[in-house]
Amino acid sequence: MPLPKKRHSKARGRRRRTHWKLNPANLVPCPQCKQPKLPHRVCGVCGYYDGRQVIEVKVKEKKKKA
Repeated sequence: MPLPKKRHSKARGRRRRTHWKLNPANLVPCPQCKQPKLPHRVCGVCGYYDGRQVIEVKVKEKKKKA
């Protein structure tokens, strides 16, 4: 494996890392329930994909305070 003969400066390393960034998630509205979802995925809110229900989504019940 090759080893560097000289030390690289901080600026040179930082210049190389300028492209290491996160891209925001590409969200599209679900045609069924209008909630944001990832494209080409089943909607986590309603369970629909491509106009048909693929999974059943359980509804959480709210706790009542006594």
